[in-house]
Amino acid sequence: MAERLEVYKCNICGNIVEVLNGGDGELVCCNEPMKKLAAATEDKGKEKHVPVIEKTNGGYKVKVGSVQHPMEDEHYIQWIELLADGKSYKQFLKPGDTPEAMFKVEANSVTAREHCNVHGLWKG
Repeated sequence: MAERLEVYKCNICGNIVEVLNGGDGELVCCNEPMKKLAAATEDKGKEKHVPVIEKTNGGYKVKVGSVQHPMEDEHYIQWIELLADGKSYKQFLKPGDTPEAMFKVEANSVTAREHCNVHGLWKG
């Protein structure tokens, strides 16, 4: 059973899906069940992935890691998402971009997630 805001990935083609409405059905891609991604919350290696949220004048800045994450063709952050008072905001990134995003929103409660093409889903 898929629930709202869960993230799933196809291990065959690499499609990534975020659930908007949960349901009882199984998510399938390439004729195989998709894998639910569990968001990691604690860095263990030299690369830093946990999103760092900073309140700014007029919004929130989300940086990936306490040390800037690489943004190379073979290893980069694909997207950053801010969850703010029940709303979702995304910034898509590509190799060469700075691994951060600015969200001009006001909110009382915020969390952030990001997806690394090599190390998966992270939450902070």
